[in-house]
Amino acid sequence: MVAARDVMGGLAKGLAVIESFTAERPRQSIAEVSATSGLDRATARRCLLTLAELGYADYDGKFFTLTPRVLRLGTACLATMPLPRLVQPTLDRLSETLNESVSVSILDGAEIVYVARAARQRVMSIGLSPGSRLPAYCTSMGRVLLASLAEAEARAVLGAGPLPARTALTLTVPTQIMARLELVRSRGFEVIDQEVEIGLRSIAVPLMNARGRVVAALNVGVAAVQKSVEDLQVQFLPALLQAQAMLRPMLT
Repeated sequence: MVAARDVMGGLAKGLAVIESFTAERPRQSIAEVSATSGLDRATARRCLLTLAELGYADYDGKFFTLTPRVLRLGTACLATMPLPRLVQPTLDRLSETLNESVSVSILDGAEIVYVARAARQRVMSIGLSPGSRLPAYCTSMGRVLLASLAEAEARAVLGAGPLPARTALTLTVPTQIMARLELVRSRGFEVIDQEVEIGLRSIAVPLMNARGRVVAALNVGVAAVQKSVEDLQVQFLPALLQAQAMLRPMLT
């Protein structure tokens, strides 16, 4: 635990402002940023104006939006992480063998973050690439990663609910999701049937390091019209488990 005197409050507040911008809130006023970040209006204003001055935000006199310069922060993180470099060759081979898109992600709070991907065809309406985020509770990789947490920690991530329904098939009640996580723990994989987006099915397994700790998740995503849930388990699970075993000695 870092001593309070060693924490730079200004930097923490600036990061809170950056994180207040999401896909649902890409354009915000000072008052909106203040509300979403938990900062008072004066502090939010100074942070936003500083970001604008440094080129990390645009300001039209009322609303702020982040600029592509912010991507430098995420790109720098991905560039220094060993995980993407270690898994990418395996992903490329797996994608070529299965002729499907495969991805690796990590858990960041209540979301998964894609850190590596080998795409064969686009199966979602949104483009996915390293740095993309999706909710953990309704994705195959997210469920695998949540299942690796202690039960109390997973419950805290899910919250009291209900969670947003992305489709009519999305599990939104935390108790139901917790029951699903127990199944994931027992069988070692998860299959999602159109819970993130209609027309998309996926299957995921955890990626463990040499000490047995789950550090990431690996999945295959396919169009629902092409593969059934049973097809995913029969056709893709053996290959995913093989890749899991191959990567384990490499991961730290």
